[in-house]
Formats: sequence, structure tokens, C-alpha cells
Amino acid sequence: MTERVLRSVLIANPKGGAGKSTLATSVAGHWATQGARVMLGDIDRQQSARHWLGMRSPLLAPISTWELEPEQPARPPRGTTHVVLDTPAGLRGKRLEAMLKMVNRVLIPVQPSIFDILATGDFLTELAEHKRVAANKVKIGIVGMRVNTRTRAAHELERFCAGLELPVLAYLRNSQLYVQTAAHGMSIFDLSRSRAQTDREQWQPIIDWLDSP
Repeated sequence: MTERVLRSVLIANPKGGAGKSTLATSVAGHWATQGARVMLGDIDRQQSARHWLGMRSPLLAPISTWELEPEQPARPPRGTTHVVLDTPAGLRGKRLEAMLKMVNRVLIPVQPSIFDILATGDFLTELAEHKRVAANKVKIGIVGMRVNTRTRAAHELERFCAGLELPVLAYLRNSQLYVQTAAHGMSIFDLSRSRAQTDREQWQPIIDWLDSP
């Protein structure tokens, strides 16, 4: 990353379908609507974030993607201030280590299912062994995804998170607004506050953490 980049966040979980692209596009959408020069990078084979960008209207707050040149490494466009990296399922080992060198935050989405909880637990153990994480150069935050707080699964997720020595930033509800906005290259932050009030309120602790020193 260049010295101009002020904030950079990796969205990661080895479990497929954890909600990584929803988090990535939402973070990018928030920063863009605040006037930041945002790059949303996608290293997932499915290229969900890139497809989302392709559907995004030029009338919305702009979000860029990697600058790709023949035989050159991918890089943020000149002047980028905020970087969001969406990642594939199964991100581990040297590839994960390379990604950790590029960011100062990691957001980990986890859904309230035993399979997601077990996969996330193993992933957190691996993360803790990386030098930049151990040295607190990379901060880690957990986000519960598609959580219905009235279910037993949600209580299991809360119990799992309570045992972590990491901040659990928020539990996001299973809102159709995420589906509806994604289909148009939008995020909930592109909607009016009145239309997305409940979801924006759930996001506030995440935003505070992302923007903290």
C-alpha cells in the first residue's frame, strides 16, 4: 500500500458464505459516502465485489478497484485513502500472511451456526500466530452476521464470542436491505437514513472501530 492510505481492512473468514462480500461492500459504501477515495479489491475467484462495482451507478459515491497493468502487481489507484479487501473462502497460510502485510484492520464475519463457529475459532488461532497481529499492528474485530437474537443459534454465537479476547463489534440482523441494495451495486449507506435507520444503527460500533486510531 502507498503512504497515502489511511485505513485498510481485510474481510476474512475461511468459511464460505460467511458474509464477507456483504461486509466488504458495506464498508466501502460507508467510506465512499463520507468522501473518502476508496478502493474495493477482490481476491475471491467469484469476484463478487468486482461484479457489485460493475453494477454501481456513476451517480453514487465513487469506489474504484485495483489498477492492473501487464506484468505488474495489482495496486490501489493513485490518491487512494481507504482500502477494503474482499477474500475467498479457505484463505490460509502464505496467502493470508501476504494479505496481513497490506492492512491495519481485519474484520471477521461469523454466522450463528456450529460450522461457522468452529471454522472461525480455528482461523482466529492461526491469525494470532502472525507477527503483525501479535505485535498489535493489525487489529481484529468480529461481526455476527444474519443474527436473529431470539434463536438458540444466536445464543451459541454470543457464548462463543464471549470467550474471545477480541472485540465483538456488532450483531447484524438478517435484513433484506442488504440483498436489495447489492443487486444494484449499492450499500445500505447509499440509502437515506430514514430508510436504513435500524441497519445503520447496528453498524455504528463497526464504523467507530474502523475509524479509530
